[in-house]
Order: sequence, then C-alpha cells, then structure tokens
Amino acid sequence: MNKPFSLSQDERIKSRKQIDRLFKGGGAKAMSAYPLRVVYLTEPMGEDESTMAQMMVSVPKRYFKRAVKRNHVKRQVREAYRLNKHILHEALAKDEATDNRHKTSLCFIWTSEQLASTDTVAEKMRNLLTRIAERIAGNNKNTSAE
Repeated sequence: MNKPFSLSQDERIKSRKQIDRLFKGGGAKAMSAYPLRVVYLTEPMGEDESTMAQMMVSVPKRYFKRAVKRNHVKRQVREAYRLNKHILHEALAKDEATDNRHKTSLCFIWTSEQLASTDTVAEKMRNLLTRIAERIAGNNKNTSAE
C-alpha cells in the first residue's frame, strides 16, 4: 500500500477508456460544493487492480485563459484530495471487508471564474469526499439487505 498522504501515478486516471466510462457510460453520479463539482463512478474492481480510487482534475479554459492559473488550481485540488482521500478510502475499505470490492473513479471540475484559497478548496474537498463516502456506505446497506 502507498504512504497514507501520497498521490501516486496509480491513483490518477490516465486511460481514455476510463474517462469515457466516467462521462459517457451513464452510471456516473455528480455533486457540487462550489467552486468544485465532482463526477464519480463506482464499479466492480477487477482481479488485477489494486487501487480503490482514481482521480483527475479538470479546469476549463473558459474560466482561466492563462495556463499558469489553471495549473495553480489543479495543484490546489490535487493537494486537497491527497490530504483528505482517507475519508473515501475508509468507506471503500469497509466495502472491501464485505467481499464487495469496488473502485471509484473521480473527476473534479472547477466551476468558478475566481481563484479560491487553499483552505477553501480543502474544505470543499472534505465536504465532497464525505458525501461520496456516505453514498457508498448507503449503497452497501441497500445491496446487503437484498
């Protein structure tokens, strides 16, 4: 397992197929905590997969024309995820304990024309990850009750 506060390459979405499943597959859910929006998809984990959650960040060019600002926002979002991903991993670990192994793909999308402080981004990230973890826990209760 990785160090608890690292964000390795395995934890990032790099596959075009995975991105297409996330946005075109139809099973994805979304939620917002301004200025962040997250689109996520939970699917069964394959035998050869080891990562429970993978993420990516998107900052549209229409909000920040300069790449410097887009990169700054991406850095803030990745850092906030790196420090708070344990919230999601705990919910997925409980899922795994019931032999119901799932992986979650997340895409964080910036939705504001304004830059935000790092503390604000971290707070919104905690909010989103907590809500996703609650939904995953709720889905586990529903599937185990059937």
